[in-house]
Amino acid sequence: MELGAPHLQVQEPCRITLPSGRSFPVHAITLGNPSLDVPAVGYFGGVHGLERIGAQVVIAFLQNIVTRLSWDTSLHRLLDSVRLVFMPIVNPGGMWAATRANPRGVDLMRNAPVEAREKVPYMLGGQRLSAGLPWYRGRLGDPLEAESQAVCDVVHSELLSRPFSIALDCHSGFGISDRLWFPFAHTREPIPHLAEVHALKAIFEQAHSHHPYIIEPQSAQYLTHGDLWDHLYLQASTAHPERTFLPLTLEMGSWLWIKKNPRQLFSRKGIFNPLIGHRQQRVLRRHLALLDFLSRAASSHTRWTPGAEQRVQRHADALADWY
Repeated sequence: MELGAPHLQVQEPCRITLPSGRSFPVHAITLGNPSLDVPAVGYFGGVHGLERIGAQVVIAFLQNIVTRLSWDTSLHRLLDSVRLVFMPIVNPGGMWAATRANPRGVDLMRNAPVEAREKVPYMLGGQRLSAGLPWYRGRLGDPLEAESQAVCDVVHSELLSRPFSIALDCHSGFGISDRLWFPFAHTREPIPHLAEVHALKAIFEQAHSHHPYIIEPQSAQYLTHGDLWDHLYLQASTAHPERTFLPLTLEMGSWLWIKKNPRQLFSRKGIFNPLIGHRQQRVLRRHLALLDFLSRAASSHTRWTPGAEQRVQRHADALADWY
């Protein structure tokens, strides 16, 4: 933030105070064209405090952007046509304590007021029994946790206020393959913008023919209550159906790191993060192309999003591929 000070706008949508009195800010960092007429991309990390690598991927991309501002003319042209939003550490209290949940014991990705329409995995899909157990949703009827509300506030002001926007939330801990998930998580039904997601996948594969990602709906793996991105997508689709909001989740396959270094199983952090230095550096490099692609795809969205005459066929192709 100090390095990019002339170009960045920094906000503090909330501050988290621990019982010890120690407090942490949740930062929202923006740059690029502030006009609401241009598209935007939001990059989010650290929603789960144990998954430090997600925050580090977002910070690495922000550093890449900031260090190029002094010399990269093409980057300045890109920033004239897009707004970039960064929330690298959504859950600083959880990261400080090395817990998945926030300091109140709530899993922020089970915290939204969305109920699954179909059966969810026991506990994993979200539970209201106790904050001492994983995947706790919070008490029924309570407002969103401060961190969840901060994400919603930033998404509403910076992303949903624009005609086109993408969000990427970076996580780790599922399987051995890197996955790109899109909603829904609360139902197996396809989202209304399935055609746009399929078109985004198509141009990504054209530009990156050897990419490592499995691109699929989250519902292909499991369903959950309270997914924050389902909540925001549903709000966006209801309030402004003429706009396009595509929330994506990068789920890095951390079991591959364990397979290469089984000793990581003896560390809570090791289940979710690469602990060997060169492997962490490789992971940080590995995803830069994806994050950069999303900024360019958003900037050029009028060139690849399907028109009315192509949406029917694109939607049918997506159903055949994913459902």
